[in-house]
Amino acid sequence: MNIVLLSGGSGKRLWPLSNDVRSKQFIKIFPAGKGKYESMVQRVYRQIKEADPEANVTIATSKTQVSAIHNQLGADVGISIEPCRRDTFPAIALATMYLIDELGVSPDEPVVVCPVDPYVDKDYFEAIKKLSDLASTGKANLTLMGIEPTYPSEKYGYIIPKDTAEVSEVETFKEKPTVDVAKDYIARGALWNGGVFAYKLKYVADRAHELIDFNDYRDLFAKYDTLEKISFDYAVVEKEDKISVMRFKGQWKDLGTWNTLTEAMEEDIIGKGVMNDKCNGVNIINELNVPILAMGLTDVIISASPEGILVSDKEQSSYIKPFVDEMVSEVMFAEKSWGSYEVINIEKEAMTIKVTLNPGHCMNYHSHKHRNEVWVVIAGEGRTVIDGMEQNVKPGDVITMAAGCKHMVYADTELKLIEVQLGSEITVEDKVKHRLKG
Repeated sequence: MNIVLLSGGSGKRLWPLSNDVRSKQFIKIFPAGKGKYESMVQRVYRQIKEADPEANVTIATSKTQVSAIHNQLGADVGISIEPCRRDTFPAIALATMYLIDELGVSPDEPVVVCPVDPYVDKDYFEAIKKLSDLASTGKANLTLMGIEPTYPSEKYGYIIPKDTAEVSEVETFKEKPTVDVAKDYIARGALWNGGVFAYKLKYVADRAHELIDFNDYRDLFAKYDTLEKISFDYAVVEKEDKISVMRFKGQWKDLGTWNTLTEAMEEDIIGKGVMNDKCNGVNIINELNVPILAMGLTDVIISASPEGILVSDKEQSSYIKPFVDEMVSEVMFAEKSWGSYEVINIEKEAMTIKVTLNPGHCMNYHSHKHRNEVWVVIAGEGRTVIDGMEQNVKPGDVITMAAGCKHMVYADTELKLIEVQLGSEITVEDKVKHRLKG
């Protein structure tokens, strides 16, 4: 079974735990045993592999999320990288050509495309298998999964089928309605459009060639920044005549806001937090190393990270985005393929960062033109290379590098260090990569 997971989003609706680098699908809130937690993308990827260990999973994502995906899923996961954001049709077209041209998947094979972040159970992935089979053997060019609605929602588009069969032809599509209009749709047997659909690879490859002038995957990749921003629904789905929908009656939640996310949480408190017995419907998610105390609150979300602190009524938390748009700031925490970093303090000419490197990983060999750096090792063991000279490092070691000095660090075990950047110009652009000889 071929599956393409769409991983996008700017991360603003779940601030302060998410940002432009760490979108909602990378937040670790689901218990994974032994005091550890897993994220939405880890949960969905694990569930797919449990349902079909041989599933060929490709994640379609922007280049800013690649490091976080490798950090959470490992280096072997398939990724179709979008050079820039161009909405869902270009992303799906690029992923389709990636499967055909780069991975050698037959154009006659089916693929299921779905979001990376729904909260679902095992039956969802059994339904995806059925969807893949329908794409392979059915008469429709495109088969959608329609979610049985549990309430009249304004957040989703609606699919209206021609009859009440498990698999039906599609009569029409409706955009996100008001609550009253949604009630009317549901009375007519309408289903939520959860963005899940299946097709033979050749179908979307042909549609892509009709709408875009390109030769193959690499040519499409090179032209990607020139493509029109257009959704897959508008470019393909709403123009297709041979289209069917399969009903899904199991659990399905879009965890796009704090209100819906906390509904899926199995624990009221993650991180350092305490609440008294007068609290009701309160959730605390704390990534800071300081405690949070909540008393006498009802239906409130408290979330703290290096990005900031949110204290909100759960219903009001759905309206967070405009306020976050106004708060322009540095990304204070990010996961990379090699580990993670957390900005601890920012001064006028100094920045202090806590860096964690995973075992067997390293930073690039690089230098800076406009700043000096100091590393203080606080945990683990590793090796540094400073201007070509290697030395072992352990907790308590201090390494000083002047501007222009070439440097890197390699983690033999999980390695934690405090990095202090000093200079009048501290920017991410001030980095020159070098080739390490030998």
